[in-house]
Formats: sequence, structure tokens, C-alpha cells
Amino acid sequence: MFKLGLIINPYAGLGGPEGLKGSDTLPEAMRLAVAQGSSASRAQARAQRCLDLLRPLAAQVEVYGFAGPMAEDAALAAGFGFHTLGEAAAPSSALDSQRAATAAAQAGVDLLLFVGGDGTARDIYSAVGEQLPVLGLPAGVKMHSAVYAINPEGAAEILTALIGGKLVEVGLQEVRDIDEAAFQQGRVRSRHYGELLVPRLGGFLQQVKQGGREVEALVIADIADELMEHYDEDCLYIVGPGSTTTGFMQALNLPYSLLGVDVVRGGELLQVDANAAQITALLDAHGGPVQVLITAIGGQGHILGRGNQQLTPALIRRIGREHFQVLASKSKLTGLAGRPLLVDSNDPELDQQWQGYIPVICGYRDQVMYRVSAAGD
Repeated sequence: MFKLGLIINPYAGLGGPEGLKGSDTLPEAMRLAVAQGSSASRAQARAQRCLDLLRPLAAQVEVYGFAGPMAEDAALAAGFGFHTLGEAAAPSSALDSQRAATAAAQAGVDLLLFVGGDGTARDIYSAVGEQLPVLGLPAGVKMHSAVYAINPEGAAEILTALIGGKLVEVGLQEVRDIDEAAFQQGRVRSRHYGELLVPRLGGFLQQVKQGGREVEALVIADIADELMEHYDEDCLYIVGPGSTTTGFMQALNLPYSLLGVDVVRGGELLQVDANAAQITALLDAHGGPVQVLITAIGGQGHILGRGNQQLTPALIRRIGREHFQVLASKSKLTGLAGRPLLVDSNDPELDQQWQGYIPVICGYRDQVMYRVSAAGD
């Protein structure tokens, strides 16, 4: 099941017809009218347009969010199963959007869809930062941020592709907002608040080489460039087997075991071809960040339990799913023909926890979201 977080700012866009420059300064009477159901919500109507288009996929999607107008009403109207994460005040506020986003992240949603404007984007960013994919459905007065689909139908198209197992790129996009009071006086003061991780539909190949076909050696080098751009001297890197991960070791100018697990920190190879006990000992002696680099087996799609069994269920639990980074070329992913990436750790409960969608690095500043399954369906 695709776990979709949903946050609707029911007041987004109400200021437009009134000549306001946003909803931050919306009169309280207008908020109360929407909260009491005596006035229509533009945001809820636009959310409904998107969810109605996703109705054919309702059996594959579960929606998570706050009760009432912030998520539940629209989800149930479109025929989706709904999981309540809490309840907002009436009328709701920016704090409720932040609470809902935090709850959705804690519930492990695969993607958070929010309906609103730049103020709502700021609220989402303040709550979750870059920790999970987020997609904005535009409904506000201000639209200066780069985190939105072009319209509700565009949001539905992106979600349909993602749920259907197609390659959907994800990348950081800017969250911006303007000072409404200054804008009312004709002065535009736009401020950068941060970046959200946003899915977007694009061409199959971001970097075209040799007639549009990926060259595996160059893709491996591109993936290594992406990893090195974020390289942390204090991080303990546990590098899994496979040719895709070797680019990272080559970039560090270190020897490696193609079919084993190598452990690196501070540009030094701490252990070549490590076993589970050696990895555990290195973790015990390390007090800083940890990242595990793994790749998928071509044609099969396994990312755990095939060739990297040194990463035992106990180690996988200890390190945490969020500290595993999957590396794969787009050619390798499309070779799966829509089948999911697979986990078979020999711990069924752990495998179930890994199911969902995970970012996969496919090149330099090039990521896609891809489904992970324990069952192979």
C-alpha cells in the first residue's frame, strides 16, 4: 500500500477574491465561516479534484492525516481508506499544519501531499525539513515556492506515476514566501526559507550520453560524484557489495572488495570484507553518523538479503532504514519492468517495516522514488 500523507489548509486562497495578498492576514470571521461549514473552501475543492482522479487507485493507497476538513473529509469522499493522526483546532492554524506534518512523518508516510500556498509550504518545511518527499497542490494566493504541481490534475499525474511504479525523480526545491504587509504596500520582499524534497516527472535520462543510452561506468562515476558532494569525514560509511558502490571507493582512492562489505571513515579503510561481528565492533566504537550504501541486484531487484547478509537483521534495525542509501542506474531500475525492489533479511517483521517508497540515487543530483516490497508483487 502507498501511504499518502495529506494536509489541507482550508483557508488557503480565500484572500484572493477579497484583494488580499495572502491568507496570513485573513479576517477571523472568514476563517470561522469555513470552519463552521457556512463558506466554501477553495483548498478543499482543489484537493477533491486531485483525489477524485486518484479514485481508481484507492485499493492501493491509504491516506493519513487529521480528522475533519484538514484531510479526512476529502479522503473519505474520494473513497480512500483513512488513518486519523490527530485533530486540529477550529479554526485551524499554522501550528496545526506543523503538527499534522510531524505526525505524518512519524507515521512513515511515503509522500506528504499538502494543499495550500507559500505560508503552508513554510509550515511543512519547519516541521519536516528534507526528511521525506513532499508535493504541494497549489491553492493559495502566493505561489513563489518551487514545490507545487502546476494544478490539481498535475499533482494527480505525479502521484499516479509514483504509485504505478514509474521512475519519478525527486530533488530539492525552494520554499519562498513574501512579506504580506509589505506586499499590500506595493513592496515585494521575498525570502528563502529552505528546501523540500519534491517529486517531479521528467525525461527518462537526465544526462544523455552516447545516443541517449546510459553508460554504466559513467553512471557509477556520477553516483560517486553525488555521494562525494555530501561526504562527511566524521561519518562511518558501510559500503555494500556490487559494482555500483565501487565508484565511491574509487573516488576515495581506497581498495575495496567487490563482493564484500567495506567500512570507511575519514578517508581511511577501517575494514575490508567485513563480517557482521566486525561491523558491530566498529559501530560500538563509533559515536558519529552512519550511512550504509547498498545497490540492487540487476534483474532481481534485491537490496537486502542477497550478497550482503553481513548486514544482519540486528544490524539493520540498529542502523535504521533512514541511514541506508540505495544506489542504482535508471537502466537497472527499468530492467525490473515495474517490479519492486526487494528485501529478504530473514526477519519477516523487519521486511514489512521496509516496505514503501525509498529514494534511489541514479546519478549526480539525480534521484527517483522507487517501491520496496517484501513480497515481490
